[in-house]
Amino acid sequence: MASLLFTFALFYQSKIQNRMTIRHAIETDLPKVVAIYNAAVPSRMATADLVPVSVESRRTWFSARSPSKSPLWVIEVEGVVAGWISLQSFYGRPAYHATAEVSIYIDPKYHRHGLGKQLLTQAINQSPSLGIKNLVCFIFAHNHPSLKLFEKFGFQNWGYLPKVAELDGVERDLVIMGRHI
Repeated sequence: MASLLFTFALFYQSKIQNRMTIRHAIETDLPKVVAIYNAAVPSRMATADLVPVSVESRRTWFSARSPSKSPLWVIEVEGVVAGWISLQSFYGRPAYHATAEVSIYIDPKYHRHGLGKQLLTQAINQSPSLGIKNLVCFIFAHNHPSLKLFEKFGFQNWGYLPKVAELDGVERDLVIMGRHI
């Protein structure tokens, strides 16, 4: 029975992957991008925000996205935005111009369907043309699915910050992962 379920899961995942499109986000995507982000807030797994953010509060962030410098890609499944990945300036200082911070968020309905893999592949493949030599990400130590995803793509532990976040009264550790491109 387990192998039948695994076979079905692989079949379903491949069918979804055949209907996926990755493209640069446009302004009309912002509400969906924010909704996907906000869906991660209650889980306390992927963001240090404790309450949902508004579309209006993310307009400046969105305006700073640029296909040639700090892209925001969305992944669509059958025309519906199901997730996104952004590359943005790391630390905001000129000496770090070749390093980008990666953020990935997937609509919960599409978790475990390979969308994160597709988006991370996009980011890694496009990094050289963007002048990016290093990718870094910040992941809570209790977010095992994200840690595993990035490890599969050759990211390594570049730092560990113990008890730097407090989520609902629980102190949480942060892992800094990185990869040279």
